[in-house]
Amino acid sequence: MTTTPPLSLDMRLETVLAGLERGDTAALARAISLVENQREGFEQLLSELYRKIGKRNAQRIGITGPPGAGKSTLTEQLVRAYRERGLKVGVIAVDPTSPFTGGALLGDRIRMESVSLDPGVFIRSMATRGAQGGLATTTEEVADVLEAFGFDRILIETVGVGQTELDVAATAETTVLVLVPESGDGIQTLKAGVMEIAELYVINKSDRPGADKLRQEIEVMLGIRKGNAFVNVRPHHGPAAAKGGAGRRGETAAKTDWEAPVLTTVASKGEGISELIAALERHHEFLVTSGMLAERRKQRLATRTRAVVNRAIRQWVWDETRAEDLVNKRLDEVAAGTRSPYDVAAEVLQQVRNGK
Repeated sequence: MTTTPPLSLDMRLETVLAGLERGDTAALARAISLVENQREGFEQLLSELYRKIGKRNAQRIGITGPPGAGKSTLTEQLVRAYRERGLKVGVIAVDPTSPFTGGALLGDRIRMESVSLDPGVFIRSMATRGAQGGLATTTEEVADVLEAFGFDRILIETVGVGQTELDVAATAETTVLVLVPESGDGIQTLKAGVMEIAELYVINKSDRPGADKLRQEIEVMLGIRKGNAFVNVRPHHGPAAAKGGAGRRGETAAKTDWEAPVLTTVASKGEGISELIAALERHHEFLVTSGMLAERRKQRLATRTRAVVNRAIRQWVWDETRAEDLVNKRLDEVAAGTRSPYDVAAEVLQQVRNGK
């Protein structure tokens, strides 16, 4: 009995690339798994696909916000709206317990399947596992695969608003921060982080009490950041008092500044989705006409290149040198307190410098 010899790496990659070229979603899933888990040949695959990146008007949209804000329902509504416009949509759900794997946050399973079974939609859940080189870098690489496959809109949804989520959201060209009326009391704590990176603010579940108050708080906060906090607030001492304030933005302000809108939606009812899509399109057009789109992509590519180098160095240190053996050898001494982790790290680096 004869057995078929296993395919070489080059042949496996050629098979995946050929499948991607003919639009095979099974090949797409294999390619993403290859990249997400950083299996042998994944960088070669990405290098081949890179030629197709940036050749079309694909948009990458990051959707972030605190848990319970309704990000998944909003994402689903965006998918439906884009599909009605004839656009192909890829979704990356960065969440180990993502609703796209069968959870309830996106709605019941029937509704989720009705989206995922659409041939113009591809949904992939990404957990933190398999992202040894940095979750943001891996997410951007998966987005590259989706763009090369021909998706017009790539939605990147994160689970929360921690630093990892901010980094992931920043891999997109437009970041949407989703809040709910209950976020009002915590708006101050959000300022220093996620409030700084969003280009669009969405108050979801806006049929709940407190939505108008939260919207005003966000608008005032954005005004303070830009120096025109009370431009829309009626003065108490007549119109003259409101003119020429030190904090006001003058008419000569740069026309390239993007005025972040604060939108309201009720995603569960599909309300406000068309306005959100219109705002997303306006922001993309702003990025293109101002030249910021090309500049942002350059900056992301520089960051990505450094991350890829760091990932390769890290892998080389642990796989190709005796660093792991040395750490294990010194572990008892570290545990006993006779050596510190910093002493051992310095020894590891010295060993690497000596070519061992």
